[in-house]
Amino acid sequence: MPQAGHAPDEIAAWLRLLQTPGCGRQRARQLLAAFGSPQGVFEASPVAQRQIVGDALVQALRTPPADLDPLVEDTLAWLEHPAHHLLFLGDASYPAGWLHMADPPLMLHLHGEPACLTGPDMIAIVGSRHPTASGTALAREFAADLGRAGLAIVSGLAAGIDAAAHLGALDVAAPTLALVGTGLDRCYPRQHEALAARIVAAGGLLVSEHALGTPPLAPHFPQRNRLIAGLALGTLVVEAALQSGSLITARLALESNREVFAIPGSIRSPQSRGCHRLIRDGARLVESVDDILEDLQPLRRSAPAAPCGPHDDGDRHPSSPAPDPDDTPADPILAALGWSPATLDALQARTGWATPLLQARLLELELSEDIVRLPGQIFQRQNRA
Repeated sequence: MPQAGHAPDEIAAWLRLLQTPGCGRQRARQLLAAFGSPQGVFEASPVAQRQIVGDALVQALRTPPADLDPLVEDTLAWLEHPAHHLLFLGDASYPAGWLHMADPPLMLHLHGEPACLTGPDMIAIVGSRHPTASGTALAREFAADLGRAGLAIVSGLAAGIDAAAHLGALDVAAPTLALVGTGLDRCYPRQHEALAARIVAAGGLLVSEHALGTPPLAPHFPQRNRLIAGLALGTLVVEAALQSGSLITARLALESNREVFAIPGSIRSPQSRGCHRLIRDGARLVESVDDILEDLQPLRRSAPAAPCGPHDDGDRHPSSPAPDPDDTPADPILAALGWSPATLDALQARTGWATPLLQARLLELELSEDIVRLPGQIFQRQNRA
Protein backbone atom coordinates (compact mmCIF):
# COMPACT_ATOMS: atom_id res chain seq x y z
CA MET A 1 0.00 0.00 0.00
CA PRO A 2 1.22 3.58 -0.62
CA GLN A 3 1.48 4.40 3.08
CA ALA A 4 3.62 1.31 3.80
CA GLY A 5 6.81 2.47 5.47
CA HIS A 6 5.38 5.88 6.33
CA ALA A 7 5.94 6.23 10.04
CA PRO A 8 3.73 8.52 12.14
CA ASP A 9 6.65 10.94 12.56
CA GLU A 10 7.05 11.16 8.78
CA ILE A 11 3.33 11.77 8.29
CA ALA A 12 3.39 14.44 11.00
CA ALA A 13 6.35 16.17 9.33
CA TRP A 14 4.58 16.24 5.95
CA LEU A 15 1.45 17.69 7.52
CA ARG A 16 3.44 20.27 9.44
CA LEU A 17 5.28 21.41 6.32
CA LEU A 18 2.14 21.73 4.22
CA GLN A 19 0.14 23.41 6.97
CA THR A 20 2.84 25.97 7.84
CA PRO A 21 1.44 29.46 7.12
CA GLY A 22 3.02 30.98 4.02
CA CYS A 23 4.48 27.68 2.81
CA GLY A 24 2.67 26.84 -0.40
CA ARG A 25 3.52 23.99 -2.73
CA GLN A 26 6.26 25.90 -4.57
CA ARG A 27 8.19 26.84 -1.42
CA ALA A 28 7.64 23.36 -0.01
CA ARG A 29 9.20 21.86 -3.14
CA GLN A 30 12.16 24.22 -2.85
CA LEU A 31 12.69 23.18 0.77
CA LEU A 32 12.31 19.48 -0.03
CA ALA A 33 14.80 19.78 -2.89
CA ALA A 34 17.29 21.40 -0.52
CA PHE A 35 16.85 19.17 2.54
CA GLY A 36 15.55 15.90 1.12
CA SER A 37 12.52 15.30 3.32
CA PRO A 38 10.09 17.16 5.59
CA GLN A 39 12.04 15.93 8.59
CA GLY A 40 15.20 17.31 7.01
CA VAL A 41 13.50 20.68 6.54
CA PHE A 42 12.72 20.98 10.25
CA GLU A 43 16.09 19.63 11.35
CA ALA A 44 17.91 22.25 9.25
CA SER A 45 19.23 25.34 10.97
CA PRO A 46 17.56 28.71 10.44
CA VAL A 47 20.71 29.81 8.61
CA ALA A 48 20.38 26.93 6.16
CA GLN A 49 16.65 27.49 5.75
CA ARG A 50 17.22 31.19 5.10
CA GLN A 51 19.34 30.32 2.06
CA ILE A 52 16.20 28.80 0.49
CA VAL A 53 13.29 30.93 1.73
CA GLY A 54 12.72 34.32 3.33
CA ASP A 55 12.86 35.29 7.00
CA ALA A 56 9.09 35.23 7.48
CA LEU A 57 8.80 31.61 6.40
CA VAL A 58 11.90 30.62 8.38
CA GLN A 59 10.19 31.99 11.48
CA ALA A 60 6.95 30.19 10.65
CA LEU A 61 8.82 26.90 10.22
CA ARG A 62 10.18 27.14 13.76
CA THR A 63 6.72 26.88 15.35
CA PRO A 64 4.28 24.03 14.64
CA PRO A 65 0.83 25.22 13.49
CA ALA A 66 -1.66 25.47 16.35
CA ASP A 67 -3.97 22.82 14.90
CA LEU A 68 -1.23 20.36 13.89
CA ASP A 69 -1.63 17.83 16.72
CA PRO A 70 -5.39 17.30 16.18
CA LEU A 71 -4.83 17.01 12.42
CA VAL A 72 -2.09 14.39 12.89
CA GLU A 73 -4.31 12.42 15.27
CA ASP A 74 -7.26 12.60 12.88
CA THR A 75 -5.09 11.53 9.93
CA LEU A 76 -3.58 8.56 11.76
CA ALA A 77 -7.04 7.48 12.88
CA TRP A 78 -8.34 7.88 9.30
CA LEU A 79 -5.52 5.64 8.05
CA GLU A 80 -6.72 2.78 10.24
CA HIS A 81 -9.44 2.13 7.64
CA PRO A 82 -8.11 -0.51 5.20
CA ALA A 83 -9.25 1.52 2.16
CA HIS A 84 -7.55 4.75 3.29
CA HIS A 85 -4.02 5.54 2.15
CA LEU A 86 -1.47 8.34 1.84
CA LEU A 87 0.79 8.93 -1.15
CA PHE A 88 3.79 11.27 -1.08
CA LEU A 89 5.87 12.81 -3.85
CA GLY A 90 8.79 10.44 -4.26
CA ASP A 91 6.88 7.24 -3.43
CA ALA A 92 7.50 4.39 -5.88
CA SER A 93 3.79 4.26 -6.74
CA TYR A 94 3.56 7.98 -7.52
CA PRO A 95 2.02 8.44 -11.02
CA ALA A 96 4.56 9.36 -13.70
CA GLY A 97 2.17 11.85 -15.29
CA TRP A 98 2.21 14.00 -12.18
CA LEU A 99 6.00 13.84 -11.82
CA HIS A 100 6.40 15.88 -15.00
CA MET A 101 3.91 18.58 -14.06
CA ALA A 102 5.09 22.07 -13.21
CA ASP A 103 3.16 21.88 -9.93
CA PRO A 104 2.92 18.24 -8.79
CA PRO A 105 0.92 17.37 -5.67
CA LEU A 106 3.09 16.67 -2.65
CA MET A 107 0.80 14.66 -0.37
CA LEU A 108 -2.36 12.86 -1.42
CA HIS A 109 -5.15 11.19 0.51
CA LEU A 110 -6.61 8.14 -1.25
CA HIS A 111 -9.86 6.27 -0.55
CA GLY A 112 -10.30 3.08 -2.53
CA GLU A 113 -7.97 1.05 -4.74
CA PRO A 114 -4.53 2.75 -4.95
CA ALA A 115 -3.50 0.63 -7.96
CA CYS A 116 -5.91 2.70 -10.07
CA LEU A 117 -3.32 5.48 -10.14
CA THR A 118 -0.81 3.33 -12.00
CA GLY A 119 -3.20 0.82 -13.59
CA PRO A 120 -5.09 1.22 -16.87
CA ASP A 121 -4.52 4.14 -19.22
CA MET A 122 -6.87 6.97 -18.32
CA ILE A 123 -9.00 9.56 -20.05
CA ALA A 124 -10.58 12.54 -18.31
CA ILE A 125 -14.17 13.51 -19.05
CA VAL A 126 -15.28 16.93 -17.82
CA GLY A 127 -17.95 19.49 -18.56
CA SER A 128 -20.74 21.68 -17.32
CA ARG A 129 -22.34 21.37 -13.91
CA HIS A 130 -25.61 22.32 -15.60
CA PRO A 131 -25.61 20.26 -18.80
CA THR A 132 -28.44 19.66 -21.20
CA ALA A 133 -30.14 16.26 -21.16
CA SER A 134 -28.31 15.45 -24.39
CA GLY A 135 -24.95 16.39 -22.86
CA THR A 136 -25.57 14.21 -19.81
CA ALA A 137 -26.50 11.25 -22.02
CA LEU A 138 -23.44 11.75 -24.24
CA ALA A 139 -21.06 11.92 -21.28
CA ARG A 140 -22.42 8.69 -19.83
CA GLU A 141 -22.38 6.97 -23.23
CA PHE A 142 -18.83 8.05 -24.09
CA ALA A 143 -17.57 7.05 -20.63
CA ALA A 144 -19.10 3.61 -21.00
CA ASP A 145 -17.68 3.09 -24.49
CA LEU A 146 -14.23 4.31 -23.48
CA GLY A 147 -14.38 2.08 -20.41
CA ARG A 148 -15.19 -0.90 -22.61
CA ALA A 149 -12.11 -0.01 -24.67
CA GLY A 150 -9.94 -0.49 -21.57
CA LEU A 151 -9.59 3.10 -20.37
CA ALA A 152 -10.16 4.24 -16.80
CA ILE A 153 -12.38 7.30 -16.50
CA VAL A 154 -11.12 10.31 -14.54
CA SER A 155 -13.35 13.19 -13.46
CA GLY A 156 -14.09 15.48 -10.54
CA LEU A 157 -17.27 14.14 -8.83
CA ALA A 158 -19.02 17.43 -9.59
CA ALA A 159 -22.66 17.70 -10.56
CA GLY A 160 -23.56 17.34 -14.21
CA ILE A 161 -21.06 15.95 -16.73
CA ASP A 162 -18.61 14.71 -14.07
CA ALA A 163 -21.25 12.58 -12.38
CA ALA A 164 -22.47 11.23 -15.73
CA ALA A 165 -18.90 10.23 -16.63
CA HIS A 166 -18.44 8.31 -13.38
CA LEU A 167 -21.81 6.62 -13.85
CA GLY A 168 -20.92 5.60 -17.40
CA ALA A 169 -17.78 3.89 -16.15
CA LEU A 170 -19.74 2.14 -13.39
CA ASP A 171 -22.28 0.97 -15.96
CA VAL A 172 -19.62 -1.21 -17.63
CA ALA A 173 -17.52 -1.99 -14.52
CA ALA A 174 -14.63 0.17 -15.76
CA PRO A 175 -12.33 1.78 -13.19
CA THR A 176 -13.16 5.40 -12.39
CA LEU A 177 -11.20 7.94 -10.35
CA ALA A 178 -12.68 11.05 -8.73
CA LEU A 179 -10.30 13.88 -7.90
CA VAL A 180 -11.96 16.18 -5.39
CA GLY A 181 -11.42 19.66 -3.97
CA THR A 182 -12.15 18.89 -0.30
CA GLY A 183 -10.73 16.69 2.42
CA LEU A 184 -11.68 13.06 1.90
CA ASP A 185 -13.70 13.06 5.12
CA ARG A 186 -16.16 15.33 3.31
CA CYS A 187 -18.16 14.93 0.11
CA TYR A 188 -18.98 17.79 -2.21
CA PRO A 189 -21.61 18.07 -3.43
CA ARG A 190 -23.32 16.31 -0.53
CA GLN A 191 -25.78 14.56 -2.82
CA HIS A 192 -22.90 12.61 -4.36
CA GLU A 193 -22.09 10.65 -1.20
CA ALA A 194 -23.79 7.57 -2.65
CA LEU A 195 -21.91 7.98 -5.96
CA ALA A 196 -18.59 8.29 -4.12
CA ALA A 197 -19.39 5.12 -2.17
CA ARG A 198 -20.24 3.30 -5.41
CA ILE A 199 -16.93 4.34 -6.96
CA VAL A 200 -14.98 2.89 -4.03
CA ALA A 201 -17.10 -0.26 -3.82
CA ALA A 202 -16.54 -0.91 -7.54
CA GLY A 203 -12.75 -0.81 -7.18
CA GLY A 204 -12.29 2.85 -8.08
CA LEU A 205 -10.55 5.62 -6.20
CA LEU A 206 -11.22 8.99 -4.57
CA VAL A 207 -8.19 11.32 -4.47
CA SER A 208 -7.51 14.62 -2.69
CA GLU A 209 -4.39 16.67 -2.05
CA HIS A 210 -6.18 18.50 0.77
CA ALA A 211 -5.94 17.70 4.45
CA LEU A 212 -8.83 16.12 6.28
CA GLY A 213 -11.45 18.64 7.27
CA THR A 214 -10.79 20.93 4.29
CA PRO A 215 -14.09 22.50 3.15
CA PRO A 216 -15.11 23.08 -0.50
CA LEU A 217 -13.33 26.41 -1.06
CA ALA A 218 -13.55 27.95 -4.54
CA PRO A 219 -9.77 28.10 -5.26
CA HIS A 220 -9.41 24.37 -4.63
CA PHE A 221 -11.34 23.30 -7.71
CA PRO A 222 -9.11 24.91 -10.37
CA GLN A 223 -6.16 23.41 -8.47
CA ARG A 224 -7.87 20.01 -8.58
CA ASN A 225 -8.30 20.40 -12.35
CA ARG A 226 -4.54 20.33 -12.93
CA LEU A 227 -4.43 16.87 -11.33
CA ILE A 228 -7.19 15.61 -13.61
CA ALA A 229 -5.39 16.96 -16.68
CA GLY A 230 -1.98 15.63 -15.68
CA LEU A 231 -3.16 12.13 -14.81
CA ALA A 232 -4.98 11.27 -18.04
CA LEU A 233 -3.70 10.69 -21.58
CA GLY A 234 -6.33 13.12 -22.84
CA THR A 235 -9.31 15.20 -21.77
CA LEU A 236 -12.76 15.07 -23.35
CA VAL A 237 -14.95 18.15 -22.83
CA VAL A 238 -18.61 17.32 -23.41
CA GLU A 239 -20.36 20.62 -22.69
CA ALA A 240 -18.90 23.82 -21.28
CA ALA A 241 -19.75 27.49 -21.15
CA LEU A 242 -17.09 30.03 -22.10
CA GLN A 243 -16.40 30.79 -18.42
CA SER A 244 -15.98 27.23 -17.23
CA GLY A 245 -13.69 25.20 -15.03
CA SER A 246 -13.72 22.58 -17.76
CA LEU A 247 -11.86 24.99 -20.05
CA ILE A 248 -9.26 25.39 -17.30
CA THR A 249 -8.81 21.62 -17.29
CA ALA A 250 -8.50 21.61 -21.08
CA ARG A 251 -5.92 24.41 -21.02
CA LEU A 252 -3.92 22.57 -18.35
CA ALA A 253 -4.06 19.42 -20.46
CA LEU A 254 -2.64 21.34 -23.41
CA GLU A 255 0.13 22.75 -21.21
CA SER A 256 0.97 19.17 -20.20
CA ASN A 257 1.12 18.08 -23.86
CA ARG A 258 -2.01 15.98 -23.42
CA GLU A 259 -4.68 15.46 -26.06
CA VAL A 260 -7.86 17.55 -25.85
CA PHE A 261 -11.15 16.47 -27.41
CA ALA A 262 -14.42 18.40 -27.62
CA ILE A 263 -17.92 17.42 -28.70
CA PRO A 264 -19.60 20.14 -30.79
CA GLY A 265 -23.16 21.23 -30.13
CA SER A 266 -25.82 23.66 -31.19
CA ILE A 267 -24.68 27.18 -32.00
CA ARG A 268 -27.71 28.36 -30.01
CA SER A 269 -26.65 26.62 -26.81
CA PRO A 270 -24.45 28.50 -24.31
CA GLN A 271 -23.24 25.11 -23.10
CA SER A 272 -21.64 24.47 -26.51
CA ARG A 273 -19.62 27.67 -26.74
CA GLY A 274 -16.72 26.41 -24.65
CA CYS A 275 -16.36 23.29 -26.79
CA HIS A 276 -16.54 25.38 -29.96
CA ARG A 277 -13.80 27.65 -28.61
CA LEU A 278 -11.61 24.62 -27.88
CA ILE A 279 -12.15 23.26 -31.39
CA ARG A 280 -11.20 26.63 -32.91
CA ASP A 281 -8.06 26.56 -30.76
CA GLY A 282 -7.01 23.12 -32.00
CA ALA A 283 -8.88 20.52 -29.95
CA ARG A 284 -9.98 17.39 -31.82
CA LEU A 285 -13.63 17.60 -32.91
CA VAL A 286 -15.27 14.40 -31.70
CA GLU A 287 -18.24 12.73 -33.34
CA SER A 288 -17.64 9.21 -32.07
CA VAL A 289 -15.56 7.28 -29.57
CA ASP A 290 -13.42 6.05 -32.47
CA ASP A 291 -12.14 9.62 -32.96
CA ILE A 292 -10.70 9.51 -29.43
CA LEU A 293 -9.37 5.96 -29.57
CA GLU A 294 -7.61 6.70 -32.87
CA ASP A 295 -5.69 9.63 -31.39
CA LEU A 296 -4.88 7.85 -28.12
CA GLN A 297 -3.74 4.58 -29.66
CA PRO A 298 -0.10 5.70 -30.16
CA LEU A 299 -0.05 6.84 -26.52
CA ARG A 300 -1.37 3.62 -24.97
CA ARG A 301 0.88 1.32 -22.96
CA SER A 302 2.00 -0.53 -26.09
CA ALA A 303 3.64 2.77 -27.11
CA PRO A 304 4.10 4.77 -23.90
CA ALA A 305 3.58 8.51 -24.02
CA ALA A 306 6.64 10.68 -23.63
CA PRO A 307 6.87 12.66 -20.37
CA CYS A 308 5.08 15.95 -20.47
CA GLY A 309 6.47 19.31 -19.42
CA PRO A 310 8.40 22.25 -20.78
CA HIS A 311 11.44 20.16 -21.71
CA ASP A 312 9.56 17.26 -23.33
CA ASP A 313 11.21 16.05 -26.53
CA GLY A 314 8.45 13.57 -27.35
CA ASP A 315 5.13 13.93 -29.13
CA ARG A 316 3.46 17.30 -28.90
CA HIS A 317 -0.13 18.35 -29.25
CA PRO A 318 -0.99 18.96 -32.92
CA SER A 319 -1.65 22.61 -32.22
CA SER A 320 1.93 23.16 -31.06
CA PRO A 321 4.55 24.03 -33.71
CA ALA A 322 7.33 21.48 -34.11
CA PRO A 323 10.70 23.03 -33.22
CA ASP A 324 14.07 22.30 -34.71
CA PRO A 325 15.48 19.42 -32.60
CA ASP A 326 18.76 21.28 -32.37
CA ASP A 327 17.06 24.40 -31.09
CA THR A 328 17.75 24.45 -27.36
CA PRO A 329 17.05 27.96 -26.05
CA ALA A 330 19.60 29.46 -23.74
CA ASP A 331 17.03 31.88 -22.35
CA PRO A 332 15.53 30.36 -19.16
CA ILE A 333 12.06 31.72 -19.96
CA LEU A 334 12.04 30.18 -23.44
CA ALA A 335 13.30 26.92 -21.95
CA ALA A 336 10.51 26.94 -19.35
CA LEU A 337 7.92 27.84 -21.97
CA GLY A 338 8.85 25.05 -24.38
CA TRP A 339 6.56 24.74 -27.37
CA SER A 340 3.16 24.65 -25.68
CA PRO A 341 1.09 27.63 -24.50
CA ALA A 342 1.58 28.51 -20.83
CA THR A 343 0.04 30.96 -18.39
CA LEU A 344 1.95 33.51 -16.35
CA ASP A 345 1.30 31.42 -13.22
CA ALA A 346 2.66 28.29 -14.89
CA LEU A 347 5.84 30.08 -15.98
CA GLN A 348 6.29 31.51 -12.51
CA ALA A 349 5.96 28.02 -11.01
CA ARG A 350 8.48 26.61 -13.48
CA THR A 351 11.08 29.35 -13.10
CA GLY A 352 10.59 30.62 -9.55
CA TRP A 353 11.04 34.18 -10.83
CA ALA A 354 9.32 37.07 -9.08
CA THR A 355 6.27 38.36 -10.94
CA PRO A 356 7.63 41.85 -11.87
CA LEU A 357 10.89 40.38 -13.20
CA LEU A 358 9.06 37.66 -15.13
CA GLN A 359 6.59 40.14 -16.65
CA ALA A 360 9.43 42.43 -17.72
CA ARG A 361 11.30 39.59 -19.44
CA LEU A 362 8.12 38.36 -21.14
CA LEU A 363 7.58 41.85 -22.54
CA GLU A 364 11.11 41.88 -23.92
CA LEU A 365 10.58 38.50 -25.58
CA GLU A 366 7.27 39.69 -26.98
CA LEU A 367 8.86 42.81 -28.47
CA SER A 368 11.63 40.71 -30.01
CA GLU A 369 8.92 38.44 -31.48
CA ASP A 370 10.30 35.38 -29.71
CA ILE A 371 6.91 34.83 -28.07
CA VAL A 372 3.33 35.92 -28.68
CA ARG A 373 0.80 36.86 -26.03
CA LEU A 374 -2.54 35.06 -26.46
CA PRO A 375 -5.90 36.01 -24.90
CA GLY A 376 -6.15 35.25 -21.19
CA GLN A 377 -2.49 36.06 -20.39
CA ILE A 378 -1.27 32.91 -22.14
CA PHE A 379 2.15 32.93 -23.83
CA GLN A 380 3.27 30.91 -26.85
CA ARG A 381 6.79 30.61 -28.21
CA GLN A 382 7.09 31.62 -31.86
CA ASN A 383 8.33 29.13 -34.41
CA ARG A 384 10.73 31.27 -36.43
CA ALA A 385 12.05 28.57 -38.70
